[in-house]
Amino acid sequence: MENASEIKSRINSISETKKVTDAMYMISSVKMRKAKRGVENTRPYFEALKEEISELIANIPKNSNRYFHIPEPGKGRRKKHGILLITSDKGLAGAYNITAIRTAEEYMSRHPEIRLFIIGEYGRQYFAGKRIKYEEDFQYPSSFPSVYGSELICADLLEYFNDGRLDEIDIIYTDHQSGRQPECIRRCLLPLERSRFDIQAEGPVDPFKEYIPDPNTVLNGIIPGYLTGFIYSSLVDSYCSEQEARMSAMNTAGKNAEEMLKKLKTEYNRIRQAAITREMTEITSGARALKATRGDTGTEAILP
Repeated sequence: MENASEIKSRINSISETKKVTDAMYMISSVKMRKAKRGVENTRPYFEALKEEISELIANIPKNSNRYFHIPEPGKGRRKKHGILLITSDKGLAGAYNITAIRTAEEYMSRHPEIRLFIIGEYGRQYFAGKRIKYEEDFQYPSSFPSVYGSELICADLLEYFNDGRLDEIDIIYTDHQSGRQPECIRRCLLPLERSRFDIQAEGPVDPFKEYIPDPNTVLNGIIPGYLTGFIYSSLVDSYCSEQEARMSAMNTAGKNAEEMLKKLKTEYNRIRQAAITREMTEITSGARALKATRGDTGTEAILP
């Protein structure tokens, strides 16, 4: 059985740990709100790009652009797949990382020769521990997503796609929507689907608009910007999901700490009360013994 000093030490230790979990909860909350503001500020620009792409593809023949055309592998050649996996840089985020990794592993089991691009140190450490090959030169953090960082990621992936080293690139990220449970999603990043830009109902195509030198060339220049926006949005969604998962984990840890503290304080008070009772009993017994001894001594003194 633990003594009072040991229990007191445990109470102090758990109290200090709870302070850390409460602080991490607040930090994650602030980070999530900041990331949401960032994507909201850039959303109008990328929405305008999407509308412009919708007009452009209405002016070019189907499958005439390399970013929309699905390349068919040559005779005896398999389609070359790539996957962009978004994980976190740190742990303590519940099942956030494992869910994304399991989704990637399931897809990789169907495409053994896939190229794996990982964002986030957690994912890189996981696959390195499993001795699964991934693109080691592709070193991007998931913390504090930015448009500039998304541009660099997009440029690296486009280089693989434009050089023919990859025929298809998918992205795995965790979608975040307020009031709903985060969901791990796999979507095709390249080639693009024309249905994604089917927004012509918002207004007629301007017959007097000219594209110089031609719509296809202009489209090639706009696509990287659109992909940058999509990657940035995916990074922010994943980052917000990570912070929400961490907030949930820290909240659960805080509640568990409160329950442990309640039990330990009850046990500490019980032991302390028992010690006080024992001391009072010893004092009372000692007083009685002393009184009895004095009474005996007085009786002996009056004898002849």
